[in-house]
Amino acid sequence: MIFATCLNCIDGRAQLPVIDWIKKNYGVEYVDMITDAGMDGKLSGDYNYMDSLYDKIEISVSIHKSDCIFIVGHHDCAGNPVDDDTHRKQIILAAENLSKYGFPVTITGLWLSSEWIIEEIIKK
Repeated sequence: MIFATCLNCIDGRAQLPVIDWIKKNYGVEYVDMITDAGMDGKLSGDYNYMDSLYDKIEISVSIHKSDCIFIVGHHDCAGNPVDDDTHRKQIILAAENLSKYGFPVTITGLWLSSEWIIEEIIKK
C-alpha cells in the first residue's frame, strides 16, 4: 500500500503528528488529506456534508488505491469545541456513518490527545 486517506481537521497542529503516525504504523508513503474545521463533528451527523466528500474519497480510494481511511478528532478543536468524550463518540459515529458508503477499505478512528499522542478509537 502506498496511499492512505485521512479526514482530519484543518488545525495545523493535527496534521504532521497524524501523517507521521499513519506512515509509521501503516507503512504508507503518502497520506491524502481531506480537511475541514471540526471534521469529526461534521462526519458524525451531517449526511449532506458526507455526501459532499464522496468524490474526494473516491479519488483517493479508486485512483491512488488507498485501502484505509482515517477519521481524526483532536483536543482543543476550535471547529468542534466539545469535550474529549464527545469527540470520541463522534469519531465512532463518523466511522460507522462512513462505512455505510461501502468503500472497500478499513476505516479507523483516531484521537489526538492534548499531549499529541494518537490513540485508535475504532477500526471497521
